[in-house]
Amino acid sequence: MKDNFDIFFRRKPSLMLVSLKKNNRMRYGSILAKEVDCTYSHAVKILQTLEELKLVGFEKKGRIKIIQLTKKGREVADAIENIQGIIK
Repeated sequence: MKDNFDIFFRRKPSLMLVSLKKNNRMRYGSILAKEVDCTYSHAVKILQTLEELKLVGFEKKGRIKIIQLTKKGREVADAIENIQGIIK
């Protein structure tokens, strides 16, 4: 049986936002992909969409792009966590 959370949200993008919110250390695509259990290429596609929605931003440090939540992204992650708590 599917987790009730899947009824309301696409699991991987939601998990990415919540994961970025919970961990304040520097984050980049391959680590985030491992944390939400998806391929790097799938994570990149999701992150591109999240960037278009202005939920995440990227900061280039050398060859690595560091992923950061925007203010709007943090608000969405908070809302996801609140809903998660209600439906559990």
